[in-house]
Amino acid sequence: MSELMHDPDTGDRVPPADELPPVCADAPALLRADDQASLRAVFALAAQARAQGRHPFAARVLAADGTLLAEAINHSMPPEGDPTCHAERMAAAVAARLATPQQLRTATLYTNAEPCAMCAGAIYWCGIGRVVYGLSETALLGLTGNHPENPTLSLPCRQVFAAGQRPTEVVGPCLQDEAAVAQRGFWQGGAHAG
Repeated sequence: MSELMHDPDTGDRVPPADELPPVCADAPALLRADDQASLRAVFALAAQARAQGRHPFAARVLAADGTLLAEAINHSMPPEGDPTCHAERMAAAVAARLATPQQLRTATLYTNAEPCAMCAGAIYWCGIGRVVYGLSETALLGLTGNHPENPTLSLPCRQVFAAGQRPTEVVGPCLQDEAAVAQRGFWQGGAHAG
């Protein structure tokens, strides 16, 4: 039985996966059978990050056979955090140390929000072949506003990957309403605890 998730601000129940339709803004056909479950696992991890007082971002890297290679939450929050410790960059770096280049080419990085330019660069340099994300950068900006701890770069990850010499498949935004749950209310009024 899957764990029930609740919106941290309203307390509203978020329906379990089997009650929600498959949704991907790109094309539902690009989503593989296990992508929705993997995204929802990342959404739950982002909610855990928020509950720990961290910025609500999370990433997981799965091998083509579904083996978990790495997972991470953000550790970029002042004063003890490092602004470069985004979940995607950290998960990609761990996966690159543990997996072969061939495994990375066929691996998928899942994240609750579109990778920023820094993280997209790290994913590219680590050789991860596929990215599936929840919130678009534009939707995230709508939730964070001009918060000084998340000065959003308006540079889609597809543009970063397109500038490279090897292909990186990008699928997203997907399941944006669910992806937004951990972000809602976090960035307003300095409220950083769930």
